[in-house]
Amino acid sequence: MEKKFTEQSDQELSQKAKKKKSANLLNALLIGVMIGIVIYSISKNGFGFLILIPLFFIYKAMNNPRNK
Repeated sequence: MEKKFTEQSDQELSQKAKKKKSANLLNALLIGVMIGIVIYSISKNGFGFLILIPLFFIYKAMNNPRNK
């Protein structure tokens, strides 16, 4: 069970902030790569069913409750 913010030391809070920052950066990178794949796929092949797969993963990554 996690401690409340007021019960944690400054060092613990700093570590959590660093982990959250790196996780947010990784999520942004993955979403950017998937958007690039979608744009490339549309420009090469037009709109198709396989474009929906990266779009679904983008949607799930943006609405992940752990990120909020």
